[in-house]
Amino acid sequence: MDFLTSNSQLLLEKSMGFLWTKQAAILDNIANAETPNYKAKVVTFEESIRAKLEEAAARSQGAGKAVRDVLEDSSLRVFEAQEQTRMDDNGVNVTSEMTELMRNAYQQQYVFQAINKHYAILRMAVNGQ
Repeated sequence: MDFLTSNSQLLLEKSMGFLWTKQAAILDNIANAETPNYKAKVVTFEESIRAKLEEAAARSQGAGKAVRDVLEDSSLRVFEAQEQTRMDDNGVNVTSEMTELMRNAYQQQYVFQAINKHYAILRMAVNGQ
């Protein structure tokens, strides 16, 4: 067990991995916006982690170990969207992809700030301030 990594820090690490993967999928979608028969990639993480956390909380009345197990076992999912937006069977809507790209950038910025704050607190504790 890693005593320096809290459940919130582990969730931030998993979130950052998800956001990097989501950014790559969005950029692939934008790059293939004119490719016939291309299906847009979608990355999910939030729904599955939320459901697993709720299940763990109900099963063990919110015990920290159960939450940590859920976080360590969580994984993201990449799949192809089944929506068709154009006659050439291309499933990319560039406007919505650009919107998601900006949303993802803001989420990444927030997670970076949260990770920096976490390590600043650890630094203060180590330095005795």
